[in-house]
Amino acid sequence: MKYLFRFLVAAGAAVVLLQQTAAGQFPGMARVNRDSLRALTVADHARMLAQLGLQEVRPGCDPNNPDAVRKPNYDELAANPYLYYPDPLTTFSGRKVRNARMWWKERRPELLRVFEDEIYGRVPDNAPAVRWEVVQEEKVIMEDIPCIRRELAGVADNAACPGISVRIQAQVSWPEAAEGPVPVIMEFGFMLGSFSFPGAPKTKSWQQQVVERGWAAAVIVTGSIQADGGYGLREGIIGLCNRGGDRKPGDWGALRAWSWGASRLLDYFETEPQFDATKVAIEGVSRNGKAALVTLAFDQRFAAGLIASSGEGGAAPWRRDCGESLENLTSPDEYHWMAGNFIKYGCDPLTPDDLPVDQHELIALCAPRPCLISSGLFEHDKWQDLTGMFLATVKATPVYELLGAGGLNTDLYPGTDVGLMDNALAFRQHHGGHESGPNWPYFLDFFDHFVVRK
Repeated sequence: MKYLFRFLVAAGAAVVLLQQTAAGQFPGMARVNRDSLRALTVADHARMLAQLGLQEVRPGCDPNNPDAVRKPNYDELAANPYLYYPDPLTTFSGRKVRNARMWWKERRPELLRVFEDEIYGRVPDNAPAVRWEVVQEEKVIMEDIPCIRRELAGVADNAACPGISVRIQAQVSWPEAAEGPVPVIMEFGFMLGSFSFPGAPKTKSWQQQVVERGWAAAVIVTGSIQADGGYGLREGIIGLCNRGGDRKPGDWGALRAWSWGASRLLDYFETEPQFDATKVAIEGVSRNGKAALVTLAFDQRFAAGLIASSGEGGAAPWRRDCGESLENLTSPDEYHWMAGNFIKYGCDPLTPDDLPVDQHELIALCAPRPCLISSGLFEHDKWQDLTGMFLATVKATPVYELLGAGGLNTDLYPGTDVGLMDNALAFRQHHGGHESGPNWPYFLDFFDHFVVRK
């Protein structure tokens, strides 16, 4: 129950409060707003289908509707309809990658291009510069540790389109007594201090665990970079770069936009002497876990990642049929996370097996940097395809081994609270639900061993 409470506080508090206020003052307003946003989303999705010359997408899985056209599969005997997975160490021309030089010079760049072109989209050449401002800095006590908390705003240059403004919200806290440049753990999440809930369970936050080690804890707010819905694609950083117009099929989706924002915050840490920008980890849960994996794969400056409950579009393979489906991510509900080009794989005659890459290769793009793939218990996290995320980690291991970092030493699923964490590529299923909380102490030890003390 405490995990559910923490999730609701973190993910839904602002929306709930705003909706309650609006509904109380203007009955029906919240419903009208939801309907309006849905209409904008469906219209944008239809325009992208038209650009691609497509009529409709196949239905995704619906776990909550007994009359749904397609229900999610959780039977392992039926979860692997495709026998072939692309080999991360074989080039598209069929050449075997024999050494690290060939990986860096040939294979890795071609994988990046395909993930950009077909799945996540390209960061446009006109992506604006970001100027960071200190909005507020204060001394706070985190438990018994005197800390400095700095609220930041990353202001994107909007000279090319003054009608759209992007102001990235971020926050960083570190121990007041910290000496020298400190490592940073960055989360896609919500800033501390925004809400107060009397009676909330007294659990040690991940930020508290970080500052106890003498490091800095940073948060970047995804919604301040790009809205989490197709209704917002003409605004935010995507809309700014398109000057308020529609996306083209190869343009970036929200996951890539959020990762771009994290990279801009890392730019800021590179300018501030109190932070060690060579020792910055990225973390996220669920859709933010997808964004964290995209960030770690595309920006090699990030030193490590905790990829929690990321599922489809994150660490789970497209070629599996378990829980969420590829078609969920091509539907109006989730297509905005991806490039428009990705939608065609959810439309006949193409299938997930037609994708030239799969998600184990996205994990491989993180090599040789430490990466912990994390999940919760099956009853809470089954939609994310736990076995699939483990399978993808196993399939990414050869790249880590080629680069001398090491991966999983087994292809047998380890079970709950048994971490496979001896090497830079790691996997751990924790007790609890759709969150990263129980894995934080293990990740911080992992980060300390492979990054801080290296």
